[in-house]
Amino acid sequence: MTFARYSVIVVIAQIRIVEGILTFMDSKIYGFVGLGLIGGSMARAIKNAEPDCKIIAYTPHRSTVEAAKSEGTIDVALDRIGPEFTACDYIFLCAPVEINNDNMELLLPYLSPRTTLTDIGSVKNSIHEKVQELGLEKQFIGGHPMAGTERIGYQNSKATLLENAYYILTKTDNCDEERLEDYYNLVRKMGAIPLVVPYLQHDYATAAISHVPHVLSAALVNLVKDSDNEDHLMKTIAAGGFKDITRISSSSPVMWQQICNTNSDNISGLLESLIDSLIDIKLAVDEHDNDKLLDFFTSARTYRESFTDFASGPIPKTYVLHVEINDQPGRLAAVAVLLSDHNVNIKNIGIVHNREYERGTLRIEFHNGRDLEQATSLLTASEYTVILAQG
Repeated sequence: MTFARYSVIVVIAQIRIVEGILTFMDSKIYGFVGLGLIGGSMARAIKNAEPDCKIIAYTPHRSTVEAAKSEGTIDVALDRIGPEFTACDYIFLCAPVEINNDNMELLLPYLSPRTTLTDIGSVKNSIHEKVQELGLEKQFIGGHPMAGTERIGYQNSKATLLENAYYILTKTDNCDEERLEDYYNLVRKMGAIPLVVPYLQHDYATAAISHVPHVLSAALVNLVKDSDNEDHLMKTIAAGGFKDITRISSSSPVMWQQICNTNSDNISGLLESLIDSLIDIKLAVDEHDNDKLLDFFTSARTYRESFTDFASGPIPKTYVLHVEINDQPGRLAAVAVLLSDHNVNIKNIGIVHNREYERGTLRIEFHNGRDLEQATSLLTASEYTVILAQG
């Protein structure tokens, strides 16, 4: 086949895709550039809320969009950013923070003025600056669904991931209220809780409650790695407490590298405050200052217990209980069967070997609070000792 003939075939195929998308015009059309954990979960949630809508998606990994199409999550799988996006009512930029800026430039020739352009990044300053540079302030609204897990990729996405999670919207000065209201309502359809926040305030807040904790989590893991002995004693006995506060270290290193680069001023400033606090408490430990130590832990406990569990944040809530069982064959299976017989879905189950901070011998994790509540009732009624984990 000659190159000229191949080029004609490609053009014809592209025209047919565009024509096919235009037949969707009676329904809302959503476009995704990137389709990972969050983008995939949003696409699933939108499709559940609006079964008649049409979703088109592009990602550099062709296998991802093909899988999404075969599952019915999307309707059209694209192999590049092109004219197909002109028909979209919404376009979601779902790549890592810095790549979203590049993809926005690639979309520029194909953007309709009626299209609402948005992103899902946890840093907003960089993309808002790019929006101003490209003259897209009238149609851009920043978005940050504050949900996730330590797992990544479309294969781990689910429609319920955004349920009761805050979804922050950061509008520009030139964005009209009607466009914002429409997006606000779309967020509610996805099961999330919309919250409109100025983008600079958003970046400072997320640095404190998400970005710095990820840095701290990674630092704690590296501390144990560098301090452990040849027998890996620390790793072996690391129990629920350590695992709970460091599980976010399993998130994408590339994503967190980019977040640190794009929100560096806020992260650096808050890290400086944290370091000052650690130095202060180190002195209290060195000097056995009991009053200061007690105040330190009491203050943290009081404030932590004031947090509401109504909505999930960027550090996702876990639904975990511990169950004491007799050390006899079949006891673990009996618990699993009891829950299974009552249609309680178990996310993860395991034996706890270290009980320094945990009384339970079984640690069971669930997907949601409903399953946790039902499991607690069933196990308690069956005279098991149940201890609910904090988180």
